Amino acid sequence: MTGGRDPIRGVLLDFYGTLVAEDDHIIEAIHDQVLATARHPETVTTAEVGTVWWSAFQELAARSHGGSFRTQRDIAVSSLADTLRHVGSTADPLEVCRPQFAYWRQPDLLPDTLAFLGALDVPVCVVSNIDRGDLLAALEHTGLSFEHIVTSEDARSYKPRPECFLAALDVLGLRPDEVVHVGDSLSGDVTGASRLGIPIAWINRRGRTLPEGRSVTHDLPGLAPLPAIIAAGR
Repeated sequence: MTGGRDPIRGVLLDFYGTLVAEDDHIIEAIHDQVLATARHPETVTTAEVGTVWWSAFQELAARSHGGSFRTQRDIAVSSLADTLRHVGSTADPLEVCRPQFAYWRQPDLLPDTLAFLGALDVPVCVVSNIDRGDLLAALEHTGLSFEHIVTSEDARSYKPRPECFLAALDVLGLRPDEVVHVGDSLSGDVTGASRLGIPIAWINRRGRTLPEGRSVTHDLPGLAPLPAIIAAGR
């Protein structure tokens, strides 16, 4: 370490959108399919479909914790069913979601992931809002391997709630101020880690502007700068 800075002893690491590409192209295709099956498609836009689905998904995920926990697959289908009803579609939400579920299990590895992981020399715990079976399949597909994994299904809650983060800290045996959380989601990663006082490396691949009132420790265009940051400490 240099300059007397505090060491970073571990990394909490998001998966989708951070190590592998998000399912945006699948979601866009679903929006188009929903619009095509709407009762009056001329009165609906794909933007409206996306807003309704995402809002319903977020609401269900926020209520899903502890004894009321529901898997992400269940939430995806239920929220899409609400969206289909909203536009008057009789499409089968499970069938419409199948391409998304398939992608969750076979995602595309991002180009900077392998070099980043190869340069890390501190313990890592993946922290993902996904069902464990889908994450394990995705790891097998991409050839990635991690000793420590905490999924929403393990913690019975979704980021930004604290359970996933606390479980990961417990697995690593570290305090919030001894790690950095690496993730791309403002709603899940940045909000959740901030609430616990965990330093945040926001992977901002799209060059988004950080909303007013939000703060991150590092705003990065990708993973490449992170090994040097972690080696240098906080």
